[in-house]
Amino acid sequence: MDTVQAEIAATAARLVVEEGLEYGPAKKRAVKELGLPTRAGLPDNDQVEEAVREYIAIFHADTQPVELAALRKLALTWMERLQEFRPYLGGAVWHGTATRLSDIYLQLFCDDPKSAEIALIDHEVDYTPRTVTGFNGDSVEALSISSVSRELGESIGVHLLVYDHDDLRGALRRDNQGRTPRGDIKAVRALVEASHD
Repeated sequence: MDTVQAEIAATAARLVVEEGLEYGPAKKRAVKELGLPTRAGLPDNDQVEEAVREYIAIFHADTQPVELAALRKLALTWMERLQEFRPYLGGAVWHGTATRLSDIYLQLFCDDPKSAEIALIDHEVDYTPRTVTGFNGDSVEALSISSVSRELGESIGVHLLVYDHDDLRGALRRDNQGRTPRGDIKAVRALVEASHD
């Protein structure tokens, strides 16, 4: 990584941790804040994630583990509620770089894509539907809700990305670093239990 990319990654990491931005918008804003040309070569997401880990270790080592544990606990609560839709946790909460400003991203793998939405309606859960780009590059439906974390004392965004059941096979391919990109209920429960030890 060249020095300009390293500077962009470090600035983007600060924006991710301190303002809760997603990686893409954080990189674009970092370029602007640094006064670089808009065509500057951007670091990839792995480089930004590494910078986020470094930033957390330096500035938030005392608070981030507690916040991460609270987010994982809230994620597990929703995964248990939505168990019939084969939920998987992804993103910063799964990878361990989340703070209280991070949203929770759950991927649901449904036999009928409308079934998850019907379940929310049946349980009188307020949600906002929208379309986002999924992990395979296709458009997927996202059902966004707000859920209170008792441990953090605030509302957290929980985004349910609805996939077809057949997409599950591709969802478990390891990433560039050899990591599992998302975890099921059993894996998340293990993380939650480990944080109590």
